[in-house]
Amino acid sequence: MALSGRNAQMKTYNNLYDKIISNDNLQEAWRRARKGKTKKEYVIDFEKDTIGNLFKLHEELKNQTYSPKPLKTFILRDPKTRRISKSAFRDRIVHHALVRVIEPAIDDIFVLSSKVN
Repeated sequence: MALSGRNAQMKTYNNLYDKIISNDNLQEAWRRARKGKTKKEYVIDFEKDTIGNLFKLHEELKNQTYSPKPLKTFILRDPKTRRISKSAFRDRIVHHALVRVIEPAIDDIFVLSSKVN
């Protein structure tokens, strides 16, 4: 498949879901999700059983029974008032796991589509 009439070929990606839910990817995603938040209560709670929680998350993703928790919404005033909606920590791990796998593919597409002749 040519991109925008150019001769560049789109790369295909296989088994992305398996890569997203792999234990190695979930562990790295957990490390990234906790960065700068190690003193937060929700991180401390998750890390009381990190291995068990990551295993449970992996199983839910593998069995396709995973469902994100409801967002927590709060008001922040600094200096303007904003409404913030925050994902549960386990959901942020899933976000990081997803981004780690699909970002390189998306970057490739953007680089191909933004090249000027």
